[in-house]
Amino acid sequence: MTTNHDDPLRRRAAALGLHGVLTHWHTHAREPWLQRLIEIEEVERKRRNYERRLRDAQLSAIKPLAEFDWKHPKKIDQGHIQELFQLHFLRDATNVVFIGPNGVGKTMLAQNLALHALGLGHTARFVSASAMLTDLASQDGALALKRRLHRFAKPELLVVDEVGYLSYSDRSADLLFEVLNQRYGRVSTVVTTNRPFSEWSAIFPNATCVGTLVDRLCHHAEIVEIAGDSYRLKEAKDRRSRRSQRANAVAAE
Repeated sequence: MTTNHDDPLRRRAAALGLHGVLTHWHTHAREPWLQRLIEIEEVERKRRNYERRLRDAQLSAIKPLAEFDWKHPKKIDQGHIQELFQLHFLRDATNVVFIGPNGVGKTMLAQNLALHALGLGHTARFVSASAMLTDLASQDGALALKRRLHRFAKPELLVVDEVGYLSYSDRSADLLFEVLNQRYGRVSTVVTTNRPFSEWSAIFPNATCVGTLVDRLCHHAEIVEIAGDSYRLKEAKDRRSRRSQRANAVAAE
């Protein structure tokens, strides 16, 4: 016979922290409403947990992965990227670096990785490199900086977007290294950049730690290179072409 403590339903109630129900378990254990009550609470807790993690992730409007045009880039390893969505790299605390020119979908892919991780119960945060480094540099004092660093060191998946679009001081290089160092070997970081690593010294022109920073990022990393023209420019050209066609059609009437 199953004892109270071996009862799967009781264990679920305990996991939810339903202390009142547990205290009077012997009274309510056979009530038909009890299992439904626990199911409702589990669903609601799961929903609220997801909404909290989604809010904390600070993802902007995301274009669904199903709309990604795999044929547009001149170079892209679709199989490699689809494998990343199995999230084995999270289990192994491996980093992911998307390298390619502007407009080839690096941010879209990184955002969708984060969203997929959230859907499977992980924590994530999305932030541009400039926003993160400005935020960290603005902290007043060592204790405030330590607390702020924790915000970026804690999530199971951190996406740092657009490294290379601006140049930064040596202080910023030190801060980025500190974020990567605190996450190193423990949790995964995804970085998008428009510059090969050989050009990162131009991103942090006065920093002495660039080589160490790149080494720390890439020591355990999946490198995804994408080549091609900007998809945003292609969409803009398509819109102009459609407007021109409509204008010509109206003029011909």
